Order: sequence, then structure tokens, then C-alpha cells
Amino acid sequence: MSRQVQTRRDFLKTVGLGAAAVALSGCAGTFAGQDVQRGDGKPNIILIMADDLGYSDIGCFGGEVQTPNLDRLAAGGMRFRQFYNCAKCNPTRATLLTGQYDQAVGVRDMEHGVTFGEVLRTVGYRTIISGKWHQKPLPTTRGFDRYWGLADGCCNYWNPGTKARPGEPKPGRKKASARRWAIEGEAIMGYVPEKKDFYTTDEFATYAIDRLEEYKNEDKPFLLYLPFTAPHYPLHAWPADIAKYRGKYRIGWDELRKRRYARQVEMGIIDAKYAASPRDPKVPAWDTLTDEQKDKNDLLMAVYVAMVDRMDQAIGRVLKKVEQLGKSQNTLVIFLADNGGCAENVNTTPNTPPGPVESYRTVGPAWANASNTPYRKYKATDYEGGNCTPFIASWPGVIKPGTMTDQVGHIIDILPTFMDISGAKYPAEFDGRTIKPVAGKSLLPIFRGKQRKPHDMLFWQYGKGKAIRQGKWKLVRYDKADWELYDLDEDRTELNNVAKEHPGRVKQMTDAWQSWLDVCKR
Repeated sequence: MSRQVQTRRDFLKTVGLGAAAVALSGCAGTFAGQDVQRGDGKPNIILIMADDLGYSDIGCFGGEVQTPNLDRLAAGGMRFRQFYNCAKCNPTRATLLTGQYDQAVGVRDMEHGVTFGEVLRTVGYRTIISGKWHQKPLPTTRGFDRYWGLADGCCNYWNPGTKARPGEPKPGRKKASARRWAIEGEAIMGYVPEKKDFYTTDEFATYAIDRLEEYKNEDKPFLLYLPFTAPHYPLHAWPADIAKYRGKYRIGWDELRKRRYARQVEMGIIDAKYAASPRDPKVPAWDTLTDEQKDKNDLLMAVYVAMVDRMDQAIGRVLKKVEQLGKSQNTLVIFLADNGGCAENVNTTPNTPPGPVESYRTVGPAWANASNTPYRKYKATDYEGGNCTPFIASWPGVIKPGTMTDQVGHIIDILPTFMDISGAKYPAEFDGRTIKPVAGKSLLPIFRGKQRKPHDMLFWQYGKGKAIRQGKWKLVRYDKADWELYDLDEDRTELNNVAKEHPGRVKQMTDAWQSWLDVCKR
């Protein structure tokens, strides 16, 4: 038996799928030829997105965090080793929703595109969103029947408003202005929930479950878009969840990165021929910290991973509801993150430890560096640590359990995939607006175990970050530095810049990047 098959079977056993699933995972080709359209009609779709989640922050991508529900999805489905987002929250959302690059569609209003909600409505889908939106028009004006959640970038998990509830401290905040919340089609500035045990991650799941219950007898498929705010700052978590991890990060970020990398190699997430990136030079060695500093940093990371843990619990609740409704066998579930781990240092409550409503803290660059193992850099850069996401797809009867792929995917591919599996058509005009062509390609061939014709090129641009990928080559630039060139077949973790050895390629790819941006802006 090959080491790869053995590793996959061990993983299936680890997440508790049992002998039947383990045996099924070894049946090559069992699922590749299955038709998508079965007797029970168009598939339901659940798209789950985490916020500021590092590549190694979940169990099935090498993390020590308890994520049994995501691990089971991975064991029952497919993991992509090379899947990309836009390295930042609102451009990722504009791109994900429309299948176009945000530079072309309009990053805040998506005026030159249609959302997958709008497209799937045309073929009879019930469309629901619960969670973070971060676009100017509300979802109920852009293809979603129902919405509840944060229509902004980030907020206090316990109390998104500006005012304290009776008997509670004032909620910790990043800035004085109110965050925008929305209930269905109504925007609320400074939303203060009445529930004393309100916690955004839990409530997003509850709203989703309530809508699934409400529409359970409908004779139409559903699309549930579930974009969590977790684990985006501020660091807020339930005390019981924090207690599960308190003290476990006294090993420090250096040792944590080593352990996560070792698990990734064992799982087959990363090939051992690719060295893990070194500690970010701006991050101090753990051993140079005082005991007090180590304890404070242990708490930061314990709260952060508790947020990831709670998100997994919420996902489990939603998936259990789908199973109870008897719809899990005809449901495609996708999980990904909007960007890599976040290195921002935001601390507006320096005398309050992370966790409770009155605090407002971030996890910081040192732990974010560990979150992005084995890659370099962070959110808002276009190195792999910024724009490569853990990606899981599970679809009984179509996707072979326990598989991994090195085929390259991008969030521009999500809308075309939804069109492909539903029979929906992409419009040239919509709601009186001329729509630019879709940029993505369906992932369905990959789901079926086939080789998809890859993208000729993929592009990125946000703030100071720029990148282009062409086959195995990736050209990256940040701020005013020179372009850097990496051969990802030989150097997946971007450690060996070969730009000087390939000046012609650098010129060709730079010109292609500029041409792409010029076309986007027309």
C-alpha cells in the first residue's frame, strides 16, 4: 500500500468516519462518472467562508485546533492544496460573489456583475445569507431572499453596537463610528442585541438553521451562503472554549510552526521537498520573551483558536440540521477563507485581556505567521500566506471521499461552478446593467476527479500587493520593491526568488499583469 493511500485512510479513521467510509475512499473511480443531475433534482449548495483564517488553522490542514466537523467534510470530500482568494476581505467577497475580478466588477458595489444569488434565483433556488456581507448594496437587493448579519468589515462579537446593555461594560471597539448590521432589507447602525448570551458566530448558525427549517417543505433547492466573521479580530470567545486551549501555546510560535508543518507533510498537504518558510524576520524568537510575555501571548492564541473551534461547532450545527432534513446526500458543501492570517496590531484596550465584551485586541503578526504555516507573509500581501486558502468541497455521490488535488483553483471559479451544476445561464445584461464577462471556470471537472484545463493566468492586486500566476510561475510584488519570481513546482513556499535568472519571463508577466489591469478598468 502506498504511503499516500495509507495517510488518507489514517486521516479518515482519525476523524471518525468508520470502516465503511475508509473502504469507500480507496475505490478509485467510483464517483468520477456519476451524473450531477440525479433523480432528486438540482443540488442544494452551502458555501461557508471563514474570515482571516490562516492556511494551517484547521485540523485537516495541519492545525492542532479541534475542528471535527471540517475534518469530516475533508474526509468525505476533497481538499485543494492550491486554491486562491484575493488576500483581503471585501475584494474577495466581490470576486467570490460575481466570478469576476473585483477590479473589473466594482469592489464595493459590484455594478458590472451579477451575484451567484441573482444567477441561481433564475433557476428556482431559495437564496439565503447569514453572516458578513461587506458590500455597499444589501444582499436583499442583489439576489438573496433572506439576510441577517454584519453588513460591514468587523464588529464586537458579543455586542456589535456602540452602547452597553444593562449591567454590562461598554463594548470594546476599533473606532467610534457604528458598524452596519442588517436584518433582511433593513440596515441598522449600532445594532445592540437584546440577548445576553449573543455571540455572532453562534447567531449566524442559528439564523441559517431557522431558515432551513422554515423552507424545509419547499419544492426547490436552496443556496445557503454562510460567511462567518470568525476568527477576524477582535479576539472574543466563550470562556469554556478558551479554557480548552489555555496553556497549550506556551510552546511558542516557533515550535508551533514546526509541529504544524510536520503534520502537513504527514497528511500530504505539503510535500516534504518544500521547506517551511523561516520565521518572519520582524517576529522575535519565542525564547527571547519573558515568562510574563509568554503567558500573555499564550492567552492571545488561546482566544484566537477558541474562535476557530466555535466556528467549527457552528458549522456542525448547520450540517446536522441539513442531515435531519434528509437533504445532506444532495448538498454540495464548500469551505474556504477570505484571506490568510492577519498581522495587524490593533489594541484599543491595552489594560483588558482578550476575550470579554469590553476588550478589543488582535492576535498579532507572530501568531499570524504560525497560522499561515508553511507559507510566508500575511493578509493584504499576495504571497501564498496572504492569498492561498484551505479549501474543502464535499458532495456525496460526486466527489470521491478523502481526495486531494494540486489543480489550481480561484474564487472566480465559484459562480461558474454553481452555474454548471444548476443549469443557470450567465446574462449579458441584468437589471438594466451591462454585465462584464465572467472570468472563472467551473470546478465541476475537478470535483469529478478529472483534469480541468487550467487558467492561462491568474491575477491579484490590492493596495500595495500585486501578483500574477502563469502555470508554475508566480510573480509577486509588494509596495515599491522589485518584482519577485518563484517556480512553485520547485518552491511552493516562495523562498528562492529567481527573477534575475529569468528577466524575459519577468518582463512578459509584468506586461501581462498591466494589460489585465488596464482591461479591468475599461
